[in-house]
Amino acid sequence: MELMLDWSPALANAPARKKPKQEGFGPRLARLRQARGLTQEELGAAVGLSNRMVAYYEREDAQPPGEVLADLALALKVSTDELLGLERAKEGPSPRTARLLKRLQKVDQLPPGDQRAILKMVDALVANRQRTTRR
Repeated sequence: MELMLDWSPALANAPARKKPKQEGFGPRLARLRQARGLTQEELGAAVGLSNRMVAYYEREDAQPPGEVLADLALALKVSTDELLGLERAKEGPSPRTARLLKRLQKVDQLPPGDQRAILKMVDALVANRQRTTRR
């Protein structure tokens, strides 16, 4: 049985379908790192890499070996599939919220008296903001 293909010159001039542009590994790594409020240096320290190597992996054309990939996923609290773009990323805190949470963790390490003073200041600022927005 012979298979005949019908080739038409009109098909040759048809516009090619564009695939939706997918985020590459490097930009995904950078986005996930920033969403966790980490610097390249902090992520590197967490996985035993220099910040220069993290910057290298954040380039579009670079991808780490499997063992480093697993360490990065653990440090970023994502699956390796998510890091590779095989699984859709779960919505996490915004980069701004991640930075705020990181600062609050530092406040949590202060002596109780300092913590109370900071919380009192925050409460006063919030109360003042609420009063001014009601007017």
